[in-house]
Amino acid sequence: MAIDWERIWEHVTREFPCASNSIHGPSHWRRVERNGLLLATRSGAIEEVVRLFAVFHDSRRTHDDWDDTHGAAGAAYATSLRGVLYEISDQHFELLHYACEWHTHGQLSDDPTIGTCWDADRLDLAREGVGIQPRARYMSTEFAREIADHGAIKAIQNESKKGSG
Repeated sequence: MAIDWERIWEHVTREFPCASNSIHGPSHWRRVERNGLLLATRSGAIEEVVRLFAVFHDSRRTHDDWDDTHGAAGAAYATSLRGVLYEISDQHFELLHYACEWHTHGQLSDDPTIGTCWDADRLDLAREGVGIQPRARYMSTEFAREIADHGAIKAIQNESKKGSG
């Protein structure tokens, strides 16, 4: 089964419990996807996992306040749609599930795919409504650390604003 990205995005966006303009909603997911694909060019991350993480990681949030259970809920949602909207190998699915479930717990990962997923999300922390400047010490991948260390995050944010308009 080839992954129909448009269908996944439409379905998950339609089912998102929060308002479409949520700071954790679809425009954030798109920036996480863009960040992740950029990081994957140097980290060696599995792109299909990075893209699926982007759409699922915050998809089960019910509000924009602190919620340390939404990652597990996003992982469960990804599980429920596997074989329905997409199919990936068991190994890739384990990476996706783990990345979604644990993305809010401040951990780092030596796995290039999990680290890329988490870094892609963290690089978008400076967005309006969150306002946290990403720091290199919280990044798993060398490329994300370079971006955070050298202030290149501003360039990524500017690109994100262009793409979310």
